[in-house]
Amino acid sequence: MAESPASWETVVGLEVHCELRTETKLFCGCRNAFGEEPNTNVCPVCLGLPGSLPVLNRRAVELAMAIGEALHCEIRPSLFHRKNYFYPDMPKDYQVSQYDEPINVDGWLELPDGTRIGIVRAHMEEDTGKSTHMGGGGRIHDAAYSLVDYNRAGVPLVEIVSHPELRSGEQARQYVSELRAILVATGASDGKMEEGSLRVDANVSVRPAGSDAYGTRCEVKNLNSLRSLGRAIEHEAIRQARVWEAGDVVKQETRHWDEANDRTVAGRSKEEANDYRYFPEPDLLPLAPSEEWLARVRSSLPPMPAARRARLAELAGTEPREVATVVDLQLDHLVLAAADAGADANLAVRRVTNEVAADPVRARQLDAADFAKLVLLEAKGALTPTQAKQVLAEMLDGGGDPEAIARDRGFEAMDLGALTTVLDQAIAAHPDEWERLRDGDQKLMGFFVGQVMKATRGQADGRAVSALLRQRGR
Repeated sequence: MAESPASWETVVGLEVHCELRTETKLFCGCRNAFGEEPNTNVCPVCLGLPGSLPVLNRRAVELAMAIGEALHCEIRPSLFHRKNYFYPDMPKDYQVSQYDEPINVDGWLELPDGTRIGIVRAHMEEDTGKSTHMGGGGRIHDAAYSLVDYNRAGVPLVEIVSHPELRSGEQARQYVSELRAILVATGASDGKMEEGSLRVDANVSVRPAGSDAYGTRCEVKNLNSLRSLGRAIEHEAIRQARVWEAGDVVKQETRHWDEANDRTVAGRSKEEANDYRYFPEPDLLPLAPSEEWLARVRSSLPPMPAARRARLAELAGTEPREVATVVDLQLDHLVLAAADAGADANLAVRRVTNEVAADPVRARQLDAADFAKLVLLEAKGALTPTQAKQVLAEMLDGGGDPEAIARDRGFEAMDLGALTTVLDQAIAAHPDEWERLRDGDQKLMGFFVGQVMKATRGQADGRAVSALLRQRGR
């Protein structure tokens, strides 16, 4: 589909549903486990049978507070409500959720480029079951029949609602990627969108460029990958712009992303809060965590991705966005080990970003002390960059001491005399190119460095060759 017209601005707010990593469900002792035999992790409480009473999961509350703390929220006393609506995969015909008194409010999340996106709330609720529509295209309207699995019903969720401050599908992707990294860091979630641990609803609207008013929003439901999220938002924004430009009116409704046909399709008209007939859950007391409890949760949190990026960027003398890949892949410990050993942190960042990150599975097996030793060898000139990359590749394959690997490969820095001899031979073999370099054609610098590297089979230090060429060309 074509790009959104420049005369329209996209406005996006996201609702991210995060399943919490607890052993049991939110209000009962049933196992919280993905992929088990359908309808085996159920009991009278999570099935809503008469006479059953809920008991709040303490660990779920701790993880919810951890999320709030990581998102810079105010953590408040809260209250559970019944949200009344009918879905076949909701066995109680209501969902226990926090409504007007959520546990976490008024937070923010910082993207790698420094942009802050406000968080309205991050409240607790229970998940629904799962319907599988058999036959047709997997949607209920063309299914031959449907199967319902209640194993997921009652699993603890935190729903994280952003302000409508995102302006593109790509920025929404960055937001969810950063949020997922935060949730994994807190231990609250495994972040597996493909298993439904993290699901995203995108509220999308468009407005004339330069306007402060909000347009009519549509909610695109249950986006379960970053790729689908970005594509669905861009498509929906273009669809709405075309509706307005045709003189029609955008209807407030839920829509679903049709991956196969690259479009959103209409679902149902969007309900408002009063349609759900919220009222306080009579079987649960108000939740009021003590300051001591909150302090224990706060002290248990590790550094969050933004803080880790800031630390690496300071060590490497670069911008936080330049080290985002290192942090995203959980490889910052390699750079920190190199810096602690006295190596060049910027060089360590480059090696991790360009070589190690290319194979993140093997990267997790790389010994940090050995990596630090390798960076030191390159920084001291004992290994050329080409040699260092080859040694690092072998370390990723099977580990090992970089000095021993370099010695076995016959890598050792060429002395200045030998390097000068090879350079003289390259200049003698290419007199015309040498004259052009001396006349100021700097592109030929790389040509001569390449000739020397070829003649020495990569043993020459390219930086040393460049320095000799500059001296000769004066």
